[in-house]
Amino acid sequence: MDRRQRLIAYWSDIPMAAAKTSRKITEQNKIQQKLGTLILSEKVREVEAIFILFEGRRRGKMRPILMKGHERPLTFLKYNRDGDLLFSCAKDHTPTVWFADNGERLGTYRGHNGAVWTCDVSRDSTRLLTGSADQTVKLWNVQTGTQLYTFNFGSPARSVEFAIGDKLAVITTDPFMDLTSAIHVKRIAKDQTEQTEESLLVIKGPQGRINRAVWGPLNRTIISAGEDAVIRIWDSETGKLLRESDKESGHKKTITSLTKAADGSHFLSGSLDKSAKLWDARTLTLIKTYGTERPVNAVAMSPLLDHVVLGGGQDASAVTTTDHRAGKFEAKFYDKILQEEIGGVKGHFGPINALAFNPDGKSFSSGGEDGYVRLHHFDPDYFNIKI
Repeated sequence: MDRRQRLIAYWSDIPMAAAKTSRKITEQNKIQQKLGTLILSEKVREVEAIFILFEGRRRGKMRPILMKGHERPLTFLKYNRDGDLLFSCAKDHTPTVWFADNGERLGTYRGHNGAVWTCDVSRDSTRLLTGSADQTVKLWNVQTGTQLYTFNFGSPARSVEFAIGDKLAVITTDPFMDLTSAIHVKRIAKDQTEQTEESLLVIKGPQGRINRAVWGPLNRTIISAGEDAVIRIWDSETGKLLRESDKESGHKKTITSLTKAADGSHFLSGSLDKSAKLWDARTLTLIKTYGTERPVNAVAMSPLLDHVVLGGGQDASAVTTTDHRAGKFEAKFYDKILQEEIGGVKGHFGPINALAFNPDGKSFSSGGEDGYVRLHHFDPDYFNIKI
């Protein structure tokens, strides 16, 4: 039995995938007739990549660890730099920390009175920042769960991120009453007794909510994106607008998520326009576009391989059946360079709201509207995928 026949036999054992794969094989036969064996072999490698990714699931490997510690939908996931801790935020007011290897819950951070939208952990894993709909951003001691400081705003806090060095933090706040959305830069004091409320910089201007703001290379810029579908780069000292994405090549609907590469040279944005885009962090040049058939709520990039993961799905109110296949609630893997879909991981019974890769690239986590965090440790075969 040759490789192609083994692939067909493999997929025929999995009813859900059989129809889709059968169509792929039919398409390959047509291509072979027209263009010869060379192109077919390329297509077979694409199917084989998916075969390898899910072979572990068929054999009982790569089973996710289900982490149930939240009573409401997940909103954000963040690993610490060492990759041994995973922090989760949800609409239930209580950020939670887990052991990243086995999914054991280590503790919670109690003090917020509203949905917690975001978090970030310092480079040395000693301090945690959380932003909430209760109009506060709180600084915590990671180990003890003690509140170190509370930054008060007049509107909900949507996004937080420590700068390189952990001496600064960028925070975004939502439009609320007569307040517009804003980007705040705060100084984070090493000694909590010296911490102040004062903002070093406040940037206003973008229309609608700013869903994410992250630091650019060397903390010299701030990259923001949100409801107006425009990505902007700001000078982090003066607040001057330096660049913004082109409307022709940029997103067409709300940008929901934004994540940086490990080296900070490029970043990935996800949007409700059913696409994700890869950008140069300095020039804002569009590098790649990944199209999908679902609104994208969360994006992540592998620090080890050239893979990106997109998560999302139809809004819960728009799904007319409880069948998870109808809502397309799966994490989709794409080749970063070729922009080809290489596989998917199912499991959530609602839209995926958060994704994060472990810094070692050997596992990833997803958080959904269903209130679960699913921790996936990759099967060894995953690292041998070739397209």
